[in-house]
Amino acid sequence: MLFKIAWRNIWRSPVRSWIIISALTVGMFAGIFSATFINGWMMQRLHDGVETETGHLQIFRDGYRKHPEVSVSFNSELATVVSENPLIKGISPRIMVQGMAASTETARGVKINGIDPDAEKAVLNLHEKIIEGDWFESPYKRPIVIGQKLAGQLQLKLKSRIILRFQDVDGNITGGAFRVAGIFKTNNTAFDEANVWVKKENLASLLGVSADKCHSLVVRLSDADKAMVVARELQSELTGMEVVPWKELSPELGYMTELGNTYLYLFVIIILLALGFGIINTMLMVVLERVREIGMLMSVGMSRRRIFLMIVLETVMLSSAGGMSGILLGMIAVWRLSYTGIDLSVWSTGLTEMGFDPIIYPEWDVALVLNIALLVVITGILASLYPAWKALKLKPSEAVRTI
Repeated sequence: MLFKIAWRNIWRSPVRSWIIISALTVGMFAGIFSATFINGWMMQRLHDGVETETGHLQIFRDGYRKHPEVSVSFNSELATVVSENPLIKGISPRIMVQGMAASTETARGVKINGIDPDAEKAVLNLHEKIIEGDWFESPYKRPIVIGQKLAGQLQLKLKSRIILRFQDVDGNITGGAFRVAGIFKTNNTAFDEANVWVKKENLASLLGVSADKCHSLVVRLSDADKAMVVARELQSELTGMEVVPWKELSPELGYMTELGNTYLYLFVIIILLALGFGIINTMLMVVLERVREIGMLMSVGMSRRRIFLMIVLETVMLSSAGGMSGILLGMIAVWRLSYTGIDLSVWSTGLTEMGFDPIIYPEWDVALVLNIALLVVITGILASLYPAWKALKLKPSEAVRTI
């Protein structure tokens, strides 16, 4: 009976009820849209960072990360031992060295990555980012793949000659000439200008080390969320090695995810607080307009507890109707935009400098929607307490005489 009375009371003033429902709908739509937009934005950056730049985890010799010297290497046959873990899908050994890339025009400091092209395909998707040329499929003796940003800085094109200079295993300056076989472009221009990729055997011969040696094993897992677990397992098995998951390889990616989740809920809570004051104001007006009616209900025997519940139910129904409508509209918009994306190309230069894709695809999950729906109901309950308390303070003998 209370539900029926509360529902009828809501529509005694349809204009006022529709205004508050509309406000809640717009507010919740904005909350859902903003939350899923930020979530999609963060997830895209996280995906690009892990799948293109770092891999799920990497294995180094102890001390290499603090002092990345050419001599601090290990035998790449370790990959055979590591691959026995059932969660590992791919492993790529790398030789890495800091050096200088020079053209006839200028020079830039770069990180030189010596790789097995086929093994690298199994752990990262950089080969899918090639915009000119190919991924080490050219006939050149020493092919090199560079980023579009670096190619522009050095004024290089496909088939251009590039000189790499670096220190060999004995500390002597060495280097060699390479030909540009491919140019890639990721969503992170800082990564594009700081990394070049060559064949592992070519770099090993110039460094004076065996092609069987490597400085890092890049590992791809069947589930990126298991990176921390697998890292701990491998760390306990590998003596003298350091197993580093992606969150430690690139801490800003982990911080970004945590910060993004915190921001989502803060944004939604701020919206609900603003709407909550609107609901309190509306329900307070409802109570003040119905002082005589509430007094008569008390006089004929309706308990204060039932009157309190009636006001609470009215508020919860009102807020739930608007909140759920906003959530539904937000989900429809997100579903559509998850296919088409939101084009922010007008700011693409600044976004790619920070590693973000200028095309954003909103992304939502069930937990996010359910939590927001729960927050809407809680807001409705909290917003009803003060108006309901005001109703309880009324004295029936005085209330029935109110005009």
